[in-house]
Amino acid sequence: MTKSWARIILFVRSFLPNNFTGNPVLCNWVNITPLSALLVLVLLTSCVSVKKFNEKLSTPVAAEKLKADVDYAYASLQELHPELYWYISKDSLDRKFEAVKKTIDSPLTPAEFYRKLAPVVADVRQGHLRLVLPDRKLNVDERKALKLQKGLFSRYNYVVEEDRIFVKDNADKIPNMEVGTEILKINDAPASELISSYRQLNNSDGYNTTFLRYSMAKRWPYFFTAENGILDSVKMETRFKDSIQTFWLKREKITAAEKKTEKEANRKLTKSEKGKTKDYNIITRSFNRDLQFPTKDSTVAYMKIKTFSGTFSKRFYRESFRTINNSPANYLIIDMRDNLGGSLSEINNLYSYLTAEKFRFIKDIQITKPGSMFQADYFRMVPNITKPIAAVAYPFYLAGTAFSIKKTPAGTFLRNNGKTAVKKPNKDHFKGKVYVLINGSSFSAASILPAKLKDAKRAILVGEETGGANDGTVAGRYSTRKLKNSGLQLPIGLMLIQPDIEFSGNGKGVIPHHEIIPDVQQILQKKDIQLEWILQDIKKDSAQSTGPDGKS
Repeated sequence: MTKSWARIILFVRSFLPNNFTGNPVLCNWVNITPLSALLVLVLLTSCVSVKKFNEKLSTPVAAEKLKADVDYAYASLQELHPELYWYISKDSLDRKFEAVKKTIDSPLTPAEFYRKLAPVVADVRQGHLRLVLPDRKLNVDERKALKLQKGLFSRYNYVVEEDRIFVKDNADKIPNMEVGTEILKINDAPASELISSYRQLNNSDGYNTTFLRYSMAKRWPYFFTAENGILDSVKMETRFKDSIQTFWLKREKITAAEKKTEKEANRKLTKSEKGKTKDYNIITRSFNRDLQFPTKDSTVAYMKIKTFSGTFSKRFYRESFRTINNSPANYLIIDMRDNLGGSLSEINNLYSYLTAEKFRFIKDIQITKPGSMFQADYFRMVPNITKPIAAVAYPFYLAGTAFSIKKTPAGTFLRNNGKTAVKKPNKDHFKGKVYVLINGSSFSAASILPAKLKDAKRAILVGEETGGANDGTVAGRYSTRKLKNSGLQLPIGLMLIQPDIEFSGNGKGVIPHHEIIPDVQQILQKKDIQLEWILQDIKKDSAQSTGPDGKS
């Protein structure tokens, strides 16, 4: 046995009681082997690292070190983020970073420091850019217990109206949380104060405001958990109709057998042909894509796309548009409400089914400098199971990246990679009239596609100004910078992605042709006044097309 292995075994044995003679289930500790020593070493060091990590989250950091983190965060943004001063001047952002340093005159915990720096990052007004406070790590027993519990806040969807929180969905029909219930207090903290305090941590693209209510409805549980940790229960004060009540909202237990049954059912569905093509989402328990014909005569096709995940999307659009073109449908409604974006390739492909002309979907992708793409989070994008393959492919990734970069007098760009090329319309493209439903939660790729359709005069947009900017966004690949003293993380988008359109220059989202904004009660009552408007408009258009005698 080598000296190294001997040291490892001695280290492992140092954690054992003197009279410990072994556990036949695990191994014979009297004659411990190098492999078993290594496994136990990994387990012990993992436990130690979890403890140290969590202790660091609650330990105040010296003011000078935090100021160094502020400087590093700003320097990283200046180095990597394209169009950093798109919505805020350099002088103004300089002053904000300097101002936050002046407020740091004593040690702060990472969470306290996050509260100071996150609003400054939000002032950049880029919806993809946000500071991240690391979560408390769980040990093995805690992770195991959490897997056998259902969520606390995550089992509901919410509506946030100004500083008020309402329960939008209660799929599991949990008592005391009926649809329409208003949350007044959580652990005696007024919901209005929580939302007000979280608002400064939230941001959207440019001067858009429609995104914030939808974003807050999704993110307030994250902010609450970041401050309070993962809780087994919370004290709730709610109002439903005219009744106010106080109760404890608790995590429900789920047995290992129930968990296994649920996992198997999800696996069967997601692996089925329907589950693949429509992209079944086990979290929402629904399909991310779907095609329906809502009218009896099938003259209207309705395509709902909840996210541009990219998963089997080519097959879905190929099959869907063949189905549409073989049907009587001469109207197509594409619903991109509450779609937070995703795959650029998917929306590029979808657009090819909606146009009859050659097109260039996006402009050349701009980056800050040739070296920025080499700092992208390559391995973060890869599942653990495929990381060995990714490691082998990494040199080819680096080579491909190097050849894709071009410097011009206008800046540094990525060469044509198919997404920026001129493309032909798909042979099965739809020739009828297109309506697109959008709202404040149509973001990123779900803003780029409507912007392109509107510029090309190919669709009628109905609903609400999109949360993502009309003129493009900074996203794509990211480089995550860790602020070493506080441990906060800053994922920075490296790519300026802009649709190939005439820019509005107003710093707003995509403005619909027909603005229709439902109020809170209509949302809670599931009244879809936006879709109803389109169906009525189609009736009028169809009547005008056929004429008074019923003929075209």
